[in-house]
Amino acid sequence: MTTTAASSASHSHHLSPAFPGRAPWGTASKLRAWQQGAMDKYIREQPRDFLAVATPGAGKTTFALTLASWLLHHHVVQQVTVVAPTEHLKKQWAEAAARIGIKLDPEYSAGPLGKEYQGVAVTYAGVGVRPMLHRNRVEQRKTLVILDEIHHAGDSKSWGEACLEAFEPATRRLALTGTPFRSDTNPIPFVAYEEGNDGIRRSAADYTYGYGNALADHVVRPVIFLSYSGSMRWRTKAGDEIAARLGEPMTKDAVSQAWRTALDPRGEWMPSVLRAADKRLTEVRKGIPDAGALVIASDQDSARAYAKLIREITGNRATLVLSDDAGASDRIDEFSSNNDRWMVAVRMVSEGVDVPRLAVGVYATTISTPLFFAQAVGRFVRSRRRGETASVFLPTIPDLLTFANEMEVERDHALDKPKKEGEEDPYAESEKEMEEANKEQDEDTGEQEQFAFEALESEAVFDRVLYDGAEFGMQAHPGSEEEQDYLGIPGLLEPDQVQLLLQKRQARQIAHSRRKPDAEADLLELPAERRPVVSHKEMMELRKQLNTMVSAYVHQSGKPHGVIHTELRRVCGGPPSAEATAGQLRQRIAKVQEWATRMR
Repeated sequence: MTTTAASSASHSHHLSPAFPGRAPWGTASKLRAWQQGAMDKYIREQPRDFLAVATPGAGKTTFALTLASWLLHHHVVQQVTVVAPTEHLKKQWAEAAARIGIKLDPEYSAGPLGKEYQGVAVTYAGVGVRPMLHRNRVEQRKTLVILDEIHHAGDSKSWGEACLEAFEPATRRLALTGTPFRSDTNPIPFVAYEEGNDGIRRSAADYTYGYGNALADHVVRPVIFLSYSGSMRWRTKAGDEIAARLGEPMTKDAVSQAWRTALDPRGEWMPSVLRAADKRLTEVRKGIPDAGALVIASDQDSARAYAKLIREITGNRATLVLSDDAGASDRIDEFSSNNDRWMVAVRMVSEGVDVPRLAVGVYATTISTPLFFAQAVGRFVRSRRRGETASVFLPTIPDLLTFANEMEVERDHALDKPKKEGEEDPYAESEKEMEEANKEQDEDTGEQEQFAFEALESEAVFDRVLYDGAEFGMQAHPGSEEEQDYLGIPGLLEPDQVQLLLQKRQARQIAHSRRKPDAEADLLELPAERRPVVSHKEMMELRKQLNTMVSAYVHQSGKPHGVIHTELRRVCGGPPSAEATAGQLRQRIAKVQEWATRMR
């Protein structure tokens, strides 16, 4: 294709007459800069395979359908096949395509396609059942295959193999994803992998538009994460009663059990967080009148219990979406178009389902994979007008806070395990761990336990706000003025205004704390940046690092280990190393380094 042709083709008046005056459903009236950039690159290079990675809410559907329209108009292809993760999504694709004059059959199952259609919308599961049916279709006519959220083609071996078998003869393949990384090493069909300097092969995107870029372009909303800690008490399967606070360094098992205790609808943690989230929703609705809220639940029993709690707290019914319910798709559509406040769902709203008015979320599931977290948060970031913000409520769990602080980090799918097995690295989770995370809490594992796990009691404490990689706030009781300071942040703000407002709120909290008598300080009164949430493994690493530093200083100074540790406690304050907090350990490490530097 000539440069002139490529240039002229990139303007909408050269597209087919069927192309609309405005982009489909919920997006801008013309192509966004990233969509136009991806179009220009595609038209210039004319690749057979193209992987576009764009953050949830950026407008992947609009880009894909614009490209489909161009390819159809220029007779590069004669038909389109869209492969989507769910039944609901394939219908959404067909509806969006119809708006720009491309008729896709979302009910196609076999046989010849009706003459009024230019293609089909199917699911990965559907392709997995009948790959040869789809292969025959793409062999008969020049076909563009759009693989939506293509990482799902790696979900099972059969799906990946079926996609390869079905679409290997396709004329063009466009792969789309908002979250290209997976927690396993299953290869994704039609994705190119390039080996890095570390010997690990990673997915190579042809065009990437990340959350950081989309935020700068006002295409997505900035996300304010509100984290809640609190005391938990539970009985283990061995019959032991354990008490702990969310956010304290614990073993992996203890973190999991404390987390399950927090999410138990019979405790006080969930009602407190739902009340706080509803207050936040009321504030957001002052600027975004139709704003909605979503609870993402672990299992169906919990989802029903949360919906009941919301009814008790607000007096209004919550829309309940259960994945095996025949009417689930219709209920999502209904909630998307009405003005109701709350929806509760089990997993199925975690990806791809567009309800643009969702602005407040409660992460009430124990799934701790970065992929699921990114998909879940992606439900709240779609921006409809400048200044909208999203608010997501989280338990104070180290992995979740890490994901929240790394929202803008770009990741690719690694096809190989690191040479050093990083089993504690949340981005190197094995398939087995992924399966464990996705098990319903009451699922029978087949193990004969003497006791069942039992959540005994829980309470919530407002812990911190995370925004743009920084942490703000001091701990506060639910319903307190201090908590309300953060729940009352306006729903319409520019990103830099959010940062400024959070800094002012924290400064006010600190000033108020200093005026109170010590006897009234019933919570840990330190700003969030001085209360790092660390994992059990990180605590072990910090203690090991301190001991290594002290050992080195022993040789340098000639003083015994015990003398140095005692001196560190005297200068820095705090308990012995085994009981010290992460902040105290870091302070002692810095002090030993300072002493060692002086002696050189």
